Amino acid sequence: MRFDLPNGSSVQALKDVSLDLKQGELLSVLGPSGCGKTTLLNIVAGFLAPTSGQIILGSQAVHGPGPERGMVFQQGALFEWMSVRENVGFGPSMKGMPKPEKAEIVNHLLDVVGLQDFKEKAVYELSGGMQQRVALARCLANDPEVILMDEPLGALDALTREKMQGLVLKLWKETGKTVILITHSVEEALLLGERLVVMAPRPGRIHREYRLPFAEMGVAADLREVKKHPEFGQKREEILSMIWEMEEEIMGPAQTPGT
Repeated sequence: MRFDLPNGSSVQALKDVSLDLKQGELLSVLGPSGCGKTTLLNIVAGFLAPTSGQIILGSQAVHGPGPERGMVFQQGALFEWMSVRENVGFGPSMKGMPKPEKAEIVNHLLDVVGLQDFKEKAVYELSGGMQQRVALARCLANDPEVILMDEPLGALDALTREKMQGLVLKLWKETGKTVILITHSVEEALLLGERLVVMAPRPGRIHREYRLPFAEMGVAADLREVKKHPEFGQKREEILSMIWEMEEEIMGPAQTPGT
């Protein structure tokens, strides 16, 4: 992906990025700011057309947004004038789904995300964590093949974020959906990534790929126990050092006070 600028120059946002995902995989994408993580996600979503190359879902080329790809943003992007129930049912309503069928899907998803008691509440009455639960349920109501998540938990406090990480793993396992998750948190990428891709900047490219056991472990175990696993700490330090080196290349080495 190349962005041409008004002054005639250009920025190579992504170069030679190639990935194959199997159905049902959970991929986390990590890297320093400016490495093209969100650009990559927007290309997969169909919001951006790549300068060259293509995205293939199944056997079909992606040429724009489509219902087979659902997006969950950092902020819920919910309709604040609608109730929780109406937000979750928006996609099925747009498809013209019969009301009884839509109500069954909405009620089931509200049970899954723990919001059944809040279904008639307005979105603005909910906490940030609850709003992201609504966003997840609304995405799932459209029954997409692929769920794209752009820093969906980044704005949450630590405790709520941990609870939501557990919910993401639960939904991934129960639905069998393919998930691509963008995050700035090394810990979150390790916890939620069955596969983890570390990207490097200038131009954005895949620097390293890992296959990890922690997402599978986290489905059945407490996430805090998963973090105590020796390999988890080892991988966290390895990836933190890798990203820190990239940041130093971009920004220069950190200066100590008085130097």
